[in-house]
Amino acid sequence: MSIHFLEPADISAATALLAEYGDEAKIIAGGTSVVLMLRQKLIAPSVLVSLGSLIGWDFIRLDADGLHIGALTRLGDAERSPVLSQVCPALAQAFSLVGNVRVRNQATLGGNLSAADYAADPPAMLMALDARLRLIGPDTSREVPLFEFFLGFYTTVLEPTEIISEIIIPPLPESARAAYLRYTSASAVGRPCVAVGAVADFDTDGKCQDLRIAVGAAVETPQRLARAEALASAQTLSDELVAAIAEEYAQALDPLSDVRGSAWYRREMIRVLVKRALMEVRDRHR
Repeated sequence: MSIHFLEPADISAATALLAEYGDEAKIIAGGTSVVLMLRQKLIAPSVLVSLGSLIGWDFIRLDADGLHIGALTRLGDAERSPVLSQVCPALAQAFSLVGNVRVRNQATLGGNLSAADYAADPPAMLMALDARLRLIGPDTSREVPLFEFFLGFYTTVLEPTEIISEIIIPPLPESARAAYLRYTSASAVGRPCVAVGAVADFDTDGKCQDLRIAVGAAVETPQRLARAEALASAQTLSDELVAAIAEEYAQALDPLSDVRGSAWYRREMIRVLVKRALMEVRDRHR
């Protein structure tokens, strides 16, 4: 079956094409996810709507309401961004661990998120940062918190006619610290078996004012546990409390089994990485 390749000049034309062709159309940006799914026959569109000609959607800027990253920003550009390295080095690190340099210089952030691949690096860190996505359709625009965006394996809340336009990350207080840790069971450039993003804010006495921990790659969609995060409220992150929060994540989540690790193994690694991430943000604050 032949595939028609269309290149709209702007995002309005792109969403109009999605509306016109419906389920037969698929968006392609960097192509690293879509081409793989085509080869594996996971998708079979008759039309590919390329975003390669769109101008102005590959930005990284700091505004009053936070950090804005255009959906067509290449992961490699985000990894090397001076703005990102200054505002949140942990997020730049998460981008730097995706695949290899060739993949990062081609893949876009919007494509990475819309693919909803559970074994991806950025989602866990972005979720811990309370990121939200701006979605644009033919006649509408809406913002969706990242924790509501992923529905399951390769499934999101994106309507067939919607495109991610940008990712927005609220400002971090100067007293906050962030960390991203991942474990791969194959190689240094392999996809993560477990990924953990953590953000903690502290008062002048060193007590935790806000804690956010997201676990990805080990579960179907990245997960946060409000009850576990609440354990740290107005508390000093002692070794005992860190261990208790890590244990809560290990016991409450339902890990997957695949070629990168069994459910039992992933549960053990969730415990280890959540503990290490908490100790890292605590020690960075100190």
